[in-house]
Parts: sequence; structure tokens; C-alpha cells
Amino acid sequence: MKDTFKHKGLRQQLVAVVKDKGIKDEQVLKAIGKIPRHLFMDSGFLDHAYQDKAFPIAANQTISQPYTVAFQSELLNIKNGDKVLEIGTGSGYQTAVLCELGAKVYSIERQLELFKITSKFLPKLGYRAKKLIFGDGYKGLKEEAPFDSIIVTAGAPFVPKPLLSQLAIGGRLVIPVGDDIQIMTLFIRKGPKEFEKHEFGEFRFVPLLEDKN
Repeated sequence: MKDTFKHKGLRQQLVAVVKDKGIKDEQVLKAIGKIPRHLFMDSGFLDHAYQDKAFPIAANQTISQPYTVAFQSELLNIKNGDKVLEIGTGSGYQTAVLCELGAKVYSIERQLELFKITSKFLPKLGYRAKKLIFGDGYKGLKEEAPFDSIIVTAGAPFVPKPLLSQLAIGGRLVIPVGDDIQIMTLFIRKGPKEFEKHEFGEFRFVPLLEDKN
């Protein structure tokens, strides 16, 4: 697992691209500049690792576009030590960004193949989530709630109610809502039953899979 000067240079170019697209959070930009994204991808895609594009990974899933990762991360407004729930561990790239931002990360993945790969791979890079769980993200993680932030990294046809209920007061849920094209949506919990909703334009994600068992 090599991370060369060339890779580091390509990452700085990627940071510049993401910054040009409007990402302002210095901590998020620093995380994108530090994490070796090429190691999260099949070696056949090495040339594409630092382009601002999504790419296929195992189990018919994708590693998200760096801009999308940065955009969602910026909306979370993470403070050091925040308890964050991630729905859809995927390649683990977003998980690594959350770790770099100082979050205590709890992450759920429902594709067993991906879960096995990522749970072994992340610690090798030095990224230790509090918990990596194989399960159904629609249900959230009630036993660890409340969370300061919840991030959903797949397109959700609707907003799962358990996720809203597991937010701390003042907590933020960032979720792409929609079927073919999603609207990036931020919910801020203002009270026990009160939520403020903001929408941030169109994005495309692989669908969030609900456990049918």
C-alpha cells in the first residue's frame, strides 16, 4: 500500500478542484488532501483516483465523488469529538474523512462483501471507527443514540424516521432524498418534535437498500 509524492501532488490538485466548486471548510479540504483515495479503489482505477468522479467498487456500489463527500462533510459541521452515525460505510472513504475531522464514527453497511473488506482495510490505514456494523441503516443505531450528526451516503426514497429520532437536539442529518436523482437535504433538530429543513440541489447516489428480510 504505497502513497507516493505523485499521489500527494494529485491530491493537492483535487483539493483545488473541490475548493473551486465552493467547498470552504478548511478541515474538510485538509482531510481530502490527506487521505490516500487511490488505496480505497481497485488498482485498475489508480489513474482515476484523484479525478473528481465517483467510481465502481465491490458489490455494485461506488466510491463517492470527492466533491460530494466534501459537500456532505461540510454540511455536518463536525466538531472534534462529535458522535457521528454513517449509513453506508461503502469503501470507507467517507468514514476516513469523518475520522480526520475528529468524529467518533459509528458506521453501518448492509452489503456483507463490502463490510468484510472495509472493516479490515480501514484499521490498516490507521482509521479506527468506534463501531463498524453489518446491518440495516434504515433502522439507525438506537443503542448508541443520540448522535451529533448522521450522514446517509446513498439515495433514500424517503427520510427514515428512526434517523430523525436518533439525532441529539441541535444535531444534523444530511441525506440525499429521491429516487433517480436526489436532493441533498439537511435536517437540524430544534426540539423533541421540531426539525428545520434545508435543501441543496441535485446529486446522484446509488440507492439506499432496505433490508427486506
